[in-house]
Amino acid sequence: LEGRSCIRYRCGLTNTIQDVLNQRPGWVEVKDDGEWDFNWCDVGWLRENFDHSYMEEHVRISHFRNHYELTRKNLMVKNLKRYRKTLEREAGRLEAARCDFFPCTFVLPSEYHIFVEEFKRSPGSTWIMKPVARSQGKGIFLFRKLKDIIDWRKDGSRSEEQKDEAQVESYVAQRYIENPYLIYIPLKAWLYRDGFARFSNTRFSLSSIDDQYVHLTNVAVQKTAPDYDPEKGCKWQMQQLRQYLTAKHGFETVQTLFKEIDNIFIRSLISVQKTIINDKHCFELYGYDILLDQDLKPWLIEVNASPSLTASSQEDYELKYGLLEDTLHIVDMEGRLTGKEKRVGGFDLMWNDGPVYTDVGLEALGSSCLVENTLLGCVNDRQKQLQQLLKPFPGQKRT
Repeated sequence: LEGRSCIRYRCGLTNTIQDVLNQRPGWVEVKDDGEWDFNWCDVGWLRENFDHSYMEEHVRISHFRNHYELTRKNLMVKNLKRYRKTLEREAGRLEAARCDFFPCTFVLPSEYHIFVEEFKRSPGSTWIMKPVARSQGKGIFLFRKLKDIIDWRKDGSRSEEQKDEAQVESYVAQRYIENPYLIYIPLKAWLYRDGFARFSNTRFSLSSIDDQYVHLTNVAVQKTAPDYDPEKGCKWQMQQLRQYLTAKHGFETVQTLFKEIDNIFIRSLISVQKTIINDKHCFELYGYDILLDQDLKPWLIEVNASPSLTASSQEDYELKYGLLEDTLHIVDMEGRLTGKEKRVGGFDLMWNDGPVYTDVGLEALGSSCLVENTLLGCVNDRQKQLQQLLKPFPGQKRT
């Protein structure tokens, strides 16, 4: 980009990311048919255009070509299962057990008979069915009887479009986590310090498995509840959750919990490292859905390729704006980073072809006391850190 007066961008979305891009100094939006340097696209555009587009060395796109290896529910489970088997074969059962963070899952209808065998081993347990390619809680239901699946196979397994094409829609059947932790809330990888803990608007109970307001924490679902209060919402900030858990369970317990969550991030990414097509043009912002059970064990529910960037409150907007702004700092179209940074704004480098350790206090602690560079739910003084880190844009005065 040397010699150019601006960075040309295309944005296929009309939410918070549009505001972040519009207000970024030196960046100019182009029309759909114009040439661009940076493209924050949706997955539909990627699917239709990537293989037919020539891209110069410097351009960047917001998705990997086959992101679905991690973000489609059935493929995520397939890759995690394969990775766990590989670990058991090469490193032993103890190492493979570290991948025990996703519920027992089957893809239907292809694994229906295997699922039935497992279902019969634990009669009365609760399972959840989710279409592999839909989002925002659509098509999801809970069940305890095989009769519910038989009825689904007869008339519920096809979308309206697929009925015309005689194609069966794939679902995942996943053992439901029946003991969630209840608070009324329910390889180069960077982890953002902030996030939200979502919870349901209705008291948890396994006696009402047909009530989506109890079992689905999607904002798109919860905001339709009759008693939903948009002022209060159904979210806590991650720092608020961490403080609550620390006050109730103690520092050491919560420290262990968040290390297990870090393990989920890293192991899930490693599981698709050899499968995801490695393309220098691509980066991706993943949204992880993790559920805590009553024993404070974290369970990976799913990974989103297009986490919601639409703000539901001012607090939500500020978090997402900062997240997206720091994402663009890491992509570094302006060429202001050295490549050696372990922190950029609210992001901490957690994996760089191996675990990353913090530099803070290591000399005082001694070389044997390595502290992993992850601070999920900790203080996010991003503006102060960015002021120290980044040089001003050309022609811009530091504030």
